[in-house]
Amino acid sequence: MLPSRKKIILDCDPGHDDAIAMLLAHGNPNIELLAVTTVVGNQTLEKVTRNALSVARIANIHNVPFAAGCHRPLVRAIQNAPDIHGETGLDGPVLPEPSLKLDSRHAVDLIIDIIMEHPPKSVTLVPTAGLTNIALAARKAPQIVERVKEVVLMGGGYHTGNWSAVAEFNIIIDPEAAHIVFNEKWPLTMVGLDLTHQAQATPEVMAEIAGIKTRTSQFVVDALEFYGRSYQDSQGFAAPPVHDPCAVAYVIDPSVMTTRKVPVNIELAGVLTTGMTVADFRAPPPADCHTQVAVKLDQAKFWQMVIDALRNIGETEH
Repeated sequence: MLPSRKKIILDCDPGHDDAIAMLLAHGNPNIELLAVTTVVGNQTLEKVTRNALSVARIANIHNVPFAAGCHRPLVRAIQNAPDIHGETGLDGPVLPEPSLKLDSRHAVDLIIDIIMEHPPKSVTLVPTAGLTNIALAARKAPQIVERVKEVVLMGGGYHTGNWSAVAEFNIIIDPEAAHIVFNEKWPLTMVGLDLTHQAQATPEVMAEIAGIKTRTSQFVVDALEFYGRSYQDSQGFAAPPVHDPCAVAYVIDPSVMTTRKVPVNIELAGVLTTGMTVADFRAPPPADCHTQVAVKLDQAKFWQMVIDALRNIGETEH
């Protein structure tokens, strides 16, 4: 008997690595992609939403609702990342005109509706962007919290930051939203920079992706070439880390990384530390600890997942 597919909602801000996360979710046979929702982050809401729809067309993603969400953080001014993702949010590849129409619902309402329509503990939330949509969903419909199977998010870092010395971009752009999400009592796995910096698209990985020779694989190559140059210029990486697919990979097969249960909270008031994901490693976690952090990636298994997904998408292209 085949295992049942894992149902996820991908909440994202494409973004080069968000796009690859979407392709991994679509191309893996163990994932049922229930919806793609967008939120301001790497670029404006309008730009990242268009990017998501363009990626859907590239990969022939049909019969999945796409919905646009929050156009700004809960409290703070908008911060985008054009130095990494360019002025469109997905510079590099030539993006086709979208063919899918957006769902008429706001992303927050779509998230709530899907969770309430499915059996309890059957839907996993996979946010790979700022947490504004997820926080508002939890506040608007608090009954979803106990129904969500788990939250697996790309964000934070227990020992490192990238937007500041200690804060990661997805958290610092809306730390109040992150505070809400981390403090709700759903099971939460933080796939942060400590883990995702291990997922680098090396020349060997790039060559293997290029060898697939499909429209989707060429899109990934073009995206990673631009993204890699941005990372080298801005942060000195010889090969770019692809953060967001790591969260999807964990849902597919948790053995792709090791995790450690530890309390995590979000700093909101520090002069130098706002947006820091504060992980308390001082003692064994309390019995009711609902958060864990990803520690070590099986790089070979991770990249095989991505490459297999791209091959699977290629087989369905027409």
